[in-house]
Amino acid sequence: MIPQGVEIFIATEPVDMRFGFERLGGLVRERMQREPRSRALFVFFGRRRQTVKVLSWDGTGTVLWYKRLDQGLFEIPSPDRVGAAVVKVSEAAFEAIFAGLARSPLH
Repeated sequence: MIPQGVEIFIATEPVDMRFGFERLGGLVRERMQREPRSRALFVFFGRRRQTVKVLSWDGTGTVLWYKRLDQGLFEIPSPDRVGAAVVKVSEAAFEAIFAGLARSPLH
């Protein structure tokens, strides 16, 4: 589903799922201290953890994926340090999280 070797960053604070490309890109810069056009995946969850948005750049434009689970909640990994705004995860962990699996490998 995702290119091998891509970096994946998950926001630790929930966001308003009405946010679009520009506002999520701003959060990438402000909270994650990253560049939205860096070819990484930036993952944001809604307050209730039933929805997720993934922002990425494919070289020609910005892509926004949106998913809502029919049942259950997304499991959000805990940050390595208290107050961290972002958690970096492996491709396998992202795949499990995005699939809505209850227990995912974190790194």
